[in-house]
Amino acid sequence: AFAVVREVGWRRIKMRHYDVQLIGGVVLHQGKIAEMKTGEGKTLVATLPVYLNALTGKGVHVVTVNDYLARRDAEWMGQIYRFLGLTVGVVVNAVEPQTPERRAAYNADITYGTNSEFGFDYLRDNMVTSLDQTVMRDLNYAIVDEVDNILIDEARTPLIISGQGQESTDMYVQFARWAPRLKHEIDYTIEEKTRTVILTEAGIDKLEQLAGVKNIYDENNLDLTRYMENAIKAQIIFKRDKDYIVKDGEVIIVDEFTGRQMPGRRYSEGLHQAIEAKESVKVQRENHTLATITYQNFFRLYKKLAGMTGTALTEAEELHKIYKLDVMVIPTNKPMIRENLPDLIYRNSEAKFNAVVEEIKALHEEGVPVLVGTTSVENSEYLSEKLDRQGIPHNVLNAKNHAREAQIVAQAGRSGGVTIATNMAGRGTDILLGGNPEGYFDSILRKHAEQVNYIREMPSRTEDEQADKEEAIQQYIENMTEEEKNELLQQKVRECEEDHKRVVALGGLHIIGTERHESRRIDNQLRGRAGRQGDPGQSRFFLALDDELLRRFAADRVSKVMEMVGMEEDMPLESGMVSRLIEQAQTKVEGYNFDIRKNVVDYDDVIAKQREVIYADRRAVLERADMHERVLDMIRAEVNKLVDACIPGNMVTEEEQLEKLLTLMEAWVHVPEDVLPENIHAIRREDLRHKLLDLTIEHYEERGEKLDESAEQNPGLGIPTIRDVERSYTLQIVDRLWMDHIDALDVMRASIHFRSIGQRDPLVEFKNEAFR
Repeated sequence: AFAVVREVGWRRIKMRHYDVQLIGGVVLHQGKIAEMKTGEGKTLVATLPVYLNALTGKGVHVVTVNDYLARRDAEWMGQIYRFLGLTVGVVVNAVEPQTPERRAAYNADITYGTNSEFGFDYLRDNMVTSLDQTVMRDLNYAIVDEVDNILIDEARTPLIISGQGQESTDMYVQFARWAPRLKHEIDYTIEEKTRTVILTEAGIDKLEQLAGVKNIYDENNLDLTRYMENAIKAQIIFKRDKDYIVKDGEVIIVDEFTGRQMPGRRYSEGLHQAIEAKESVKVQRENHTLATITYQNFFRLYKKLAGMTGTALTEAEELHKIYKLDVMVIPTNKPMIRENLPDLIYRNSEAKFNAVVEEIKALHEEGVPVLVGTTSVENSEYLSEKLDRQGIPHNVLNAKNHAREAQIVAQAGRSGGVTIATNMAGRGTDILLGGNPEGYFDSILRKHAEQVNYIREMPSRTEDEQADKEEAIQQYIENMTEEEKNELLQQKVRECEEDHKRVVALGGLHIIGTERHESRRIDNQLRGRAGRQGDPGQSRFFLALDDELLRRFAADRVSKVMEMVGMEEDMPLESGMVSRLIEQAQTKVEGYNFDIRKNVVDYDDVIAKQREVIYADRRAVLERADMHERVLDMIRAEVNKLVDACIPGNMVTEEEQLEKLLTLMEAWVHVPEDVLPENIHAIRREDLRHKLLDLTIEHYEERGEKLDESAEQNPGLGIPTIRDVERSYTLQIVDRLWMDHIDALDVMRASIHFRSIGQRDPLVEFKNEAFR
């Protein structure tokens, strides 16, 4: 199978697998993680095990980090699969859920899509009321691209499908006004490592005054502390253009690992509403959980799982512990010759960014392409302004202009090119030295059209003139023949080949990191953009003592080192000891984040067992043609429960017992007086149970027969309709009770940690309570 794919790859897309890529394919087929450096062709490697496993006819899922990559890879690699007689589907956000198009994508031999789409479709399939609304097949085999990003970074946030709750939004607005009145270190403390806020006694007194309550610990006031803590978090900890952006009147979260917008995703437990109130946009109601699952438990449902990434070895222990996945390092096709230069540490951010600008300026003047990595939208825009003042042309790639992502990345390797990007994780587009003309061909066509005489001479002062000129450009491009377009492309290919030689002679792509990330993997991914396929390259990080990582975990120790050597503000420190301190800080944060993820999965494991039972039960209800016997069993169980609750002994001993039972039974059936003996003390509980069971079942069956008889006059009634109603009500009851159970577990989980005060393990206590 591998040999066939290798041959077809060359024939169809002019790409032939290297020997090391064949090794990668074997590792993926074995259900392991293949660590392959950037530019080693992970997308092509996946075709080998994908084709082999798709031959079983059970379906293969290729999981990517965003819709763009899912579409691109499905189209690009789909040429190989379709030539070999297999079908390819793609599941992206643009395809409506629970539609024939989505079902067709899942029924294909190979399905490309994002982790969130696969996960949400699994949850939606377990909320449907009819089998023909489901879209997925069994979870057979999945290959996860950028596996560390999806299985580790994303794993801190569970997938949640929610409906609107009943809570008023006014409280969030009120607390957003009150929060600034509380003073840091007096009324509250902030634990930066965990990003939590804790009110002090003084803060609790002030909150009681503001809210006009005597005791905040009264059960009616317990939510007030949560409102205030969220309001302070929103004001102090969560930063605009770093943790989120505001766009079209909405607060949109920015992925801290990839720098991408995450529309539709919201912070939980009222934090998102607190941020909306802070930003004075419409506060949406807090959500009510309908279905939830963690990525850990979703991906563990696959019969076989594999993954690819450029950086997984640092997380090998976690991947093995949670997913039972081993990491295998695949050798590079050509030796890696990138030079990783020591970090430079400055006293503050201003000095650091000034040094970064000087470095970029010097490299740009030499013609060296530069990629600058920042950790936030705010920093990328700040650096961009500094470069503008120096007159250095550059591109910015962040959450605000991700639509131009592929085009910007395709040009990042051109000589003299300067690109500022928020975290580069999962970008999926190689930076080729000299540029990649196919990646920005739309831009090439546009520039070509703009140079045509009649278009160049068209005025563009007013909006109407600009619209006319734009229409002329588009019309010219549409009228170009394929031969003309191909000739233009080949011309640009030749230019890029010449530029490639020039950039290689200058030392390749230069990577500048402006801050160390919490995870060493993200730093390594940024570095890994240089030095692909044996190309030369360099990387260096410029750091400051007020960087978030250093401030939270290593500022004191690094500051002492700088004082010892008498550093000036604008003079950098280059020290192996300091670099080791920073790596220790990263290791500490990685350990802390692992504990968070482990905690998430430990608690979700408890719910997972119950979720499996409930979802299997729902599936059984959907697949059964007739639920009548099960409904009768449910009626019997309910009657038995009422009898046992009202009459604890073998005999009826008090008249009140019988009255209470008959009152409750009225909801089911009227019990005639002649059914019971005159002397209530002569009634045995078991005799009464049988009489009530017979009466209730008989009454239910009679009602069904009457409805069936009236079907002649009203075709909407009858036995088939009754059976549908029975199934529908059964599902509604199961779903309502399951949602109530999830809400109860959420409430319990939020407070279970208090059990540790009594020297009891909160997780063990949660398990005991959850299974009661």
